[in-house]
Amino acid sequence: MTKITKEPFGALGGRQVDAYTLTEGEMSVRILTYGGILQSIVLPDKNGVKRDVLLGYDTPEGYLKNGGYLGALIGRFGNRIEKGMLTLDGVTHALYRNDRGNHLHGGKEGFNAKIWNAEVVGETLELSYFSPDGEENYPGNLTVKVTYSLREGALKISYFALSDKKTAINLTNHAYFNLNGEGNDVTAADNYLQIDAPYITPTDETLIPHGELRATANTPFDFSAPKRIARDIGADDPDLKKGNGYDHCFVFAAGRDSKKPYAAAYSESTGIEMRCYTDMPAVQLYTGNGLDQYGKSGHHYGKNNAYCLETEAIPNNVNVPAYAQYGSSVYDRGQAYRFFATYAFSVKK
Repeated sequence: MTKITKEPFGALGGRQVDAYTLTEGEMSVRILTYGGILQSIVLPDKNGVKRDVLLGYDTPEGYLKNGGYLGALIGRFGNRIEKGMLTLDGVTHALYRNDRGNHLHGGKEGFNAKIWNAEVVGETLELSYFSPDGEENYPGNLTVKVTYSLREGALKISYFALSDKKTAINLTNHAYFNLNGEGNDVTAADNYLQIDAPYITPTDETLIPHGELRATANTPFDFSAPKRIARDIGADDPDLKKGNGYDHCFVFAAGRDSKKPYAAAYSESTGIEMRCYTDMPAVQLYTGNGLDQYGKSGHHYGKNNAYCLETEAIPNNVNVPAYAQYGSSVYDRGQAYRFFATYAFSVKK
């Protein structure tokens, strides 16, 4: 049985931010109404020591003032759109350019910077947000609901959105995982990672993909068998150099069984294992290449201190028909947007 409790987490702009904690046995997950942020995931390691496996901050101001989207719910569009150009039915919507001349993670003030409404429904937490027509220059009044549940060690996030106009939707969560436990300069590069993805999307120098797919087999992007993240992160590879490490979209095989994990991660030091599931066609692996900030309890988060697994439709698919065939982010009026992402935790003794 999952217990859900609520407590204040501070205030922003005169509005209270609440923290909801989902607890099952010895595991707990803390979620903020600000940005739908996953603030912590705490569970005992193989020696019974409680570990928080998420990077984050202790106050709303920490999230407001520091970059990196730590733990945040991202929208309307996770990842990048080239030059911020979104064309629907012959009308071009110029989106805010906030990353090397491109649109990233919803723009100037995306869903990560909103205070969401919260409701406890049984053993789940439901966050909702209404994004008005024209917000960040996206068309359509968009109703969004994101549901969090914790059962048998698995955190499941279910996403739903509905617009009254054709629009682009690509939601995700930007949690930074370190299965060693967050702390002062605790690297996550020694975590083992496996990803079931035959392709990545190569990019230009601004990290925009243009339609190509690159096979991962026998390259530094080959995670078909578990390997330490550090093993190939510094390889002499043009795509790796563009991202200063891994910052790439891994594309799953068409027709992949969503009941099987697309990724698995493991820490040898703590014994904590995480298996990841989704019905999205791709995931962005980002290995914290730009981290350099101070988080919980004043801990310093440096380069490769954690990694993100951002389930998504392929970046820039709104401008690349070849990518849209794997799953389009363009939704018609009244067409429901739904998907799930699950992070299942266990411990190897």
